[in-house]
Amino acid sequence: MTSSPPNNDSTKIVEKNIESTTDITLGTTKTDDENKNNDSNVVVQVETFETPENEFEDNSKVPHLSYWKIFVLFLDFGIHAWGGPVAQIALIKERLVTKRQWITHARFNRVYGVYQILPGPEATELCMFFGFLAGRGRLGGLLGGLGFILPGFILILLFSFIYVKVGLDNIYFNASFRALQPIVAAMVLRAVHKIGEHSFVSHKNNQFNKWLFGLAIISAIQTAVNLNFLITLAVCGIAFMFIDRKMYWFGLSVFVLEFIGFGIYVGLKKGIPSPTSIGIGVAKETDPGHIFALGLLAGSLSFGGAYTTIPFLQVEAVSIGKWMAKQVFLDAIAIGQILPSPLVMFSTFIGYYGGYVFGGHGWAFLEALLITIGIFTPCFFFTIMGHHILEKLVRNKFLAAFFDGITGSVVGIIAVTALDLLKFSISNVAILKKLSPDKLTLVAAQHSSVAAVLYVLSLAALYSFRRSQTSLLLVIFGAIAGQFLFVVTDDI
Repeated sequence: MTSSPPNNDSTKIVEKNIESTTDITLGTTKTDDENKNNDSNVVVQVETFETPENEFEDNSKVPHLSYWKIFVLFLDFGIHAWGGPVAQIALIKERLVTKRQWITHARFNRVYGVYQILPGPEATELCMFFGFLAGRGRLGGLLGGLGFILPGFILILLFSFIYVKVGLDNIYFNASFRALQPIVAAMVLRAVHKIGEHSFVSHKNNQFNKWLFGLAIISAIQTAVNLNFLITLAVCGIAFMFIDRKMYWFGLSVFVLEFIGFGIYVGLKKGIPSPTSIGIGVAKETDPGHIFALGLLAGSLSFGGAYTTIPFLQVEAVSIGKWMAKQVFLDAIAIGQILPSPLVMFSTFIGYYGGYVFGGHGWAFLEALLITIGIFTPCFFFTIMGHHILEKLVRNKFLAAFFDGITGSVVGIIAVTALDLLKFSISNVAILKKLSPDKLTLVAAQHSSVAAVLYVLSLAALYSFRRSQTSLLLVIFGAIAGQFLFVVTDDI
């Protein structure tokens, strides 16, 4: 370093990057020797506001809480977890980052970005992250996650019991849920757009990536022709690993090999795969082992949020297993929308229903617990590993690209499921099964017309009102409207 001219001026150099700001002040002082020799020396004064190491590693403002206090803190978050994942994440950020300042906003955004790539509900993962910090270890993280999901789990268990005990043959109960079916179908379609807004953004440069959008289209086509979703996700992920590194011909060759294999299959079988081929048949039976495996599969593939579990659970429980009717599946999603819980907790209802089919209410409670454990196991595993390890994983260029490819392709799978649910929610005539044939056609046409109107109105509301309570209000409105629109009596 060269000496600056001997004067009393000071020069301020500000070095900035995306993650930190550091002020370095260059000035002059005079020592005793300098007074004697009339020479000047340079003294460097460094004022560091926050370096990247400090900002993303500093836990000095995080209080060291007892395990009981950690559990109670995040239990409170779970009790107030209304409005879906966006509202839940905003609540966590407002209380722990903005008000209590446990960590900086920049660090929060970086942590959240990591969890967006990995499978599992982000709000639960964030609670585990903060529990990990406050408890200085993995047990704190575990208790943070458990506290957050416990209120929703108990409430969904209660609603599942009421639904199975009262609702299956109650005309008024069924009328409310019939109105909710097109509303839920609209929510799923709206979710395709919302998930796509961040799934088509490459984590390499945070810009829209046309290749990720193309993967969604390809996965939608492959889902429409009943290609197994595991093959679709794997192929899209591997292909994008090459495409992201500008090895386009290698990426395209992955798809060519897949299409050749699909063509051979069609030629040998003389037709496209059956609708049941899209899944793997992990829950053909409703015994505890199969239900736990169903939750584990759905949780492992939940890239992009809770809505990504919908196509996988539907295929396994409705299309392949055939132990759950599609209208009951839609009802499960509706129940998940009205309770303060991670949306993925609607899977608890599916486990309860499967257990009831298997052996009554006793088994239902057990299997509701097992599917919930299964679906949250991947998210708990990744988070408990520790954030340092997670960042190393997602910042690995190949793995990050693989996760990006999977997340982009999942959007296409959800889109096909959304259209399937739309068709069913409008044409469903299950509650009309007791009507005579001469009345059935007319009443079915009336119900389909009303359901179509509800769908359009719900979709318009979801796009017009961006508040977190919109979905909750729509479900409440639908349940009330169903009493006037879909009650079916013998004298109709």
